[in-house]
Amino acid sequence: MHAKSGRTVRDLRRENRTAVLRRLYFDGPMSRLKLGPATGLSSGSISNVVSELVTEGLVEEAGSVDSAGGRPRTLLRIAPASGCMIGVDIGETRVRIELFDLALTELARTERPLATSGPRTDRYEVGVVVRHLRDGIAEVLRTAGVDAERLLGVGVGVPGIVEHTADGGAVVHGQTIGWDAVPLERLLREAVDLPPEVPYRIENGAKTLGQAEMWFGSGRGAGSAVVVLFGSGVGACVVTDPLGHGRALEWGHLTVRVRGRRCRCGAQGCLEAYAGAEALLERWREAGGEPPAGADEETALTAMLAAAYPADGAPDAAALAVLEETAEYLGAGMADLINLFQPERILVGGWAGLQLGARFLAAVSDHARAYALRHPGDRTEIALGTLGPEAVTVGAGLLPLVDFFAQGGRRAELAPSIPAPAWQTALRDRATT
Repeated sequence: MHAKSGRTVRDLRRENRTAVLRRLYFDGPMSRLKLGPATGLSSGSISNVVSELVTEGLVEEAGSVDSAGGRPRTLLRIAPASGCMIGVDIGETRVRIELFDLALTELARTERPLATSGPRTDRYEVGVVVRHLRDGIAEVLRTAGVDAERLLGVGVGVPGIVEHTADGGAVVHGQTIGWDAVPLERLLREAVDLPPEVPYRIENGAKTLGQAEMWFGSGRGAGSAVVVLFGSGVGACVVTDPLGHGRALEWGHLTVRVRGRRCRCGAQGCLEAYAGAEALLERWREAGGEPPAGADEETALTAMLAAAYPADGAPDAAALAVLEETAEYLGAGMADLINLFQPERILVGGWAGLQLGARFLAAVSDHARAYALRHPGDRTEIALGTLGPEAVTVGAGLLPLVDFFAQGGRRAELAPSIPAPAWQTALRDRATT
């Protein structure tokens, strides 16, 4: 049966379920009476949808509130234990894997270090990363005692451009880490011991950061934002629908100086060649600074900040000059974001952005407004993210939850164009014969 708009009754039911699930997730617990105005649905539709969701175990009662002159009203919420998600951050020094329930309570976590010396392409050797994910996913499920059948999906944040193909799932183009069309989704399906219907959602790490900050961090309440991931390199995500997925931007490879410094992508003059933590430390070293020998980037950046802004004594002139120049480059890059997208907010996250902190951000904001057009520049708030260095993992875990809600709280079928690994098919066939 089709509604007049062309949507089927099934489509309308799914949309109604989605509206109720989203409202309970963001604003719950809520009563049935409050859900009507909040979702725009009739009392009859609310009653039907809630009854379905309670029967399926997705929604549960959460106490009651007094009503004016009537019986207490029962409050409803999303049942945290009705499902779980795995979030993965393929970061710059480690692979972090976390298991969450639907309330984003961490049930288990593990980290697998990546090499911090040698070429970046060695650090991100594909086989090593896939083994880390295989072992880490098995570990968090085992640690929490969670059956894989409860998984809504696995979300993975990666460095690079993600292409979603019809025949092989997500393919990663990570030029700066030596990943040339890596079929990461297919490799994970072949390696990880999960039911074939469990979905994988693989996206750029800046996009997963943006998802987290918009849902639960500094982006809440904004209609549009650009979320900047500032780590060893820099990236960004533009969000125009706070409840949907953002769009990743290769902001770090915006040209800020023609025939400038060589970027790790191979081009010259990229923002990342001046403003990423790796380039920042290299420029300090070239200016005569002395980062701690053998230290990783996070430790070296801490030392640079201490040298530039000492508690007492004179600052390291080279460190201070490099940081001040970096603030101007970042500000100019943010001005481009302001002029292009006119967001309500620009939010800065990532380990380096959070480490540089509010003092550094004030200078970046001043430069951004100096370079941006006055009208949009005056209306864009620039602030730090509030979810900390683990926001990428949280956002990755949210990716399958967004899809789950969009499907009305029903699990998606595995796309037929992405076949299950042969060993999983053999096991399933053996179990049914």
